[in-house]
Amino acid sequence: MKVMILVKATAESEKGVMPTIELLDAMGRFNEELVKAGILQEADGLKPSSQGKRVAFDGAGRTVIDGPFGETSELVAGYWIWQVKDMDEAVEWVKRCPNPMPGPSEIEIRPVYAAEDFAELFDKT
Repeated sequence: MKVMILVKATAESEKGVMPTIELLDAMGRFNEELVKAGILQEADGLKPSSQGKRVAFDGAGRTVIDGPFGETSELVAGYWIWQVKDMDEAVEWVKRCPNPMPGPSEIEIRPVYAAEDFAELFDKT
């Protein structure tokens, strides 16, 4: 099962506060464990939303919105893509992860759709 692991943004990450050397080292070691276990497929940190843009869709209309964006708890500061056997394995790996932020933080785990998830739709055509 493929999952996306979302590191939620904090007020500090949205201000562009960089992680400490100690945190970068701890994350590097954790990522090495993920690679050795054959789980890690991709990972990156994201710059603050002040450096991003959104495109809002309304029918045929498109509106570009410059960052920063509102509610910090809804923003993403980084992500991993993992291949795991099930959600329980993903949860166990996340519980082993170093805290990705200097203070309280949150990580969300979301399953990624696979082609077979859409098989029923294509069988009807």
